[in-house]
Order: sequence, then structure tokens, then C-alpha cells
Amino acid sequence: MNSLEAQRRFYARFIAAKAGISEPRIVDAFGSIRREQFVGKGPWSIQVGDGYISTDTDDPTVLYQDILVGLDLQQEINNGQPSLHAKCIGAALPQANEVVLQVGAGTGYYTAVLAHLVGPAGRVYAYEIDEELALHAARNLVQFTTVTVHRESALEANLPSANVIYVCAGATHVPLMWLDALAIGGRLVLPLTTNEGPGCMLQVTRQSASAYAARILCPAWFISCIGARCDESSRVIADALETRSTDKVRSLRRGGDADETAWCVGEGWWLSTAEPAGNSDDSE
Repeated sequence: MNSLEAQRRFYARFIAAKAGISEPRIVDAFGSIRREQFVGKGPWSIQVGDGYISTDTDDPTVLYQDILVGLDLQQEINNGQPSLHAKCIGAALPQANEVVLQVGAGTGYYTAVLAHLVGPAGRVYAYEIDEELALHAARNLVQFTTVTVHRESALEANLPSANVIYVCAGATHVPLMWLDALAIGGRLVLPLTTNEGPGCMLQVTRQSASAYAARILCPAWFISCIGARCDESSRVIADALETRSTDKVRSLRRGGDADETAWCVGEGWWLSTAEPAGNSDDSE
């Protein structure tokens, strides 16, 4: 094992441990994918606070830290924090042969991690609205024959049924079409973010046709998901995060009137502190 591969394997173990992930498949995925193939040529710009510093080297070893690598500095688009993605991918835990939809593929690094997890019989459909990023992703992922990169919004596409929907851009609400695309047992992980500050990572698991378990994984700050932003929804999320405990969220409800268990109420959906409840005629 050469020094770069050794550093990559250590990085994988480190970010998984930092994220509280013990699943060896996650460690193997991050230890197998070469980050340098997805972030352009060095030296690289690393986000620190509100700005960036240069690595001053093109040695790829420097990339195997828990850092954000700039992809488009003008738009502040980064290859996101590995430990956060390890935690969130670990929560969704794609299985061999499953279908994954990724929203916000960027240049494809975390797409490749997802493809590694679903294996040669799985499928990953990656959506990226930024044309230049999508072109880079398609080139970077050419060796991953199970991945299809779509240069379009996942809010406007005809989505296939999926076992996992993994969102890498911040929304102020849960798009109902993404819930519709979840297969029974499917997991949706997305950042619920506000216009003024950080938000949280939400995981939703579809237990039946109308029952959805939900939990909040951790705080998060992401670039905005175009088409999934609303000022009123942002205020609702901000108020909930400020006044209520994220640990109490247990389910997502669709339609109907919110009751006293409501943690936050969106348009056509709401988060509840009660356990999931579906219709009695739901098929499991």
C-alpha cells in the first residue's frame, strides 16, 4: 500500500469515527474513492470560515482531511465536508442492488461513494442543475456504468421509484414529489435550511403508503436548492429550530390538519413528535 492509499484509508476511518459511523461498508466506500479525481487540479482552495486558503500544493494527500474543497468559489460551491456526508450517507445506508436518486451531484464525488455502496447491480440517478458542474460530474463518473447524470432539476424531472433519495442542497420544505418517489422502506435524507442561518439534516423513512418515520440527524448548512426555497417555510423552520428540541421529531405527516404534536408545519406536510401513523388500508 503506497502512502496516498494509506492516507485515504486512514481518512475514511477518521471521518467515519468522527461521524459516529461504525458500518464497515461506509469506511470501505470512502477509502476506495479517489477524491482527487473529483475536485480538479491542485493547488486547491479550502474553505475556512467565510473565505478560502490555498493548499499551495498539488499533492493529493492534502485532500484526505475533513475539509471543504472549493469547486466554484464565486458561487461558494464546495465539495462538502466528508464527515457530514459520512454521517448522512450512513443514515440512509444504501444497500447492494438498490436505486438511489441524488439531488445536487456537484462534480460527482459523493455520487461515486453512493455507487460504490449499491454495487454493480444497483443504480444511481444523479441530478445537477448547474450545467458546468453536471458536465464535470459526467466526465468524472464515466467509469461508473451504474450512474446516470441528469443535467436538470430533480424538482422538474420524471423521477423513478427509489430506495434512497440523497439531497445535497438546502431546501426550506420537503418536496412532496420526492416523498412520492420513495419506495416502501425508502429513505430520504435532505438538508432543511433557513435563509438566515444553518438548518438541520432530516431523514424520512417511508414505512407504508402513507406512514413516514422521521428524525433530525444533526445541524447542517448547504448551498440552496433552486426551486425548493420559500421565505415563509424558512421562517417556520427557523422558529422550530430556535424554540423546539430536534430530538423530539418522530414522523412526517402529509395533508390533514396539524395537531398538538406538530414540530413544524409546512404546505401539505408537517413534522410531528408522535410516532408514524398511516391509514389502516396501507399495504406494507
